[in-house]
Amino acid sequence: MPTGVRSMSRSGPVICHRGTDMHPFQDQDVAKTFERWPQELRSRILVLREMIFEVAAHTRGVGEIVETLKWNVPAYLTVKPKSGTTLRLEGNGQRGIYGLYVPCSTSLIEQCKEIYQKKFTYNKNRGLIFELNSTIPENELRHFIAMALTYHVKSGPNATTFSRKQNSHEGL
Repeated sequence: MPTGVRSMSRSGPVICHRGTDMHPFQDQDVAKTFERWPQELRSRILVLREMIFEVAAHTRGVGEIVETLKWNVPAYLTVKPKSGTTLRLEGNGQRGIYGLYVPCSTSLIEQCKEIYQKKFTYNKNRGLIFELNSTIPENELRHFIAMALTYHVKSGPNATTFSRKQNSHEGL
C-alpha cells in the first residue's frame, strides 16, 4: 500500500492527506505506479491528483472522472459526458520535478500562457512542470484543471468562468 494509505475500501485504498480522506484509487495499477515514486515526489503528485478530483466535483459540466494508466502514467479522463481532455501526472525523482500534462493537440498550454504568462514553468505545449521545492500557484492551477476538464464544453451558461480578481471559480 502506498505511504499515506489509511485503509482499503471496496474501490481501493483510502489516502489520508492533510487530515482528510483523499479520493480512493479506482485502479490498482495506478496505485502501484504511485508506490514506485519516492515519498516526497509521491506526496506532491498525490496533491495534484486530489486537486483534479476536487475541481471536477465543483465545476459545472464536468463528466465522471475515470482514473487509469496511459503511457504508463496516471491519467484522468472525463466520461458521461466527455466534457474534457485527458490530464496525466508524471514525476522524475532524479531531477526533482513533476508535472501535469495534457495532449499536445489541445490549445490548453497556449491558453494558460496567455492568461498566466510566467506563473508556471511549461514543457512546450504539453504540460506544467513543478520543482519539488517550489510552491504551486494553487488557484491558477485549479483554473487550468477546470479548463482541461471542460475542454470539449461549448461556451454558454455552463461554461467555466474564472475571475483573476476574485481568484476563484464560479461554482467552485
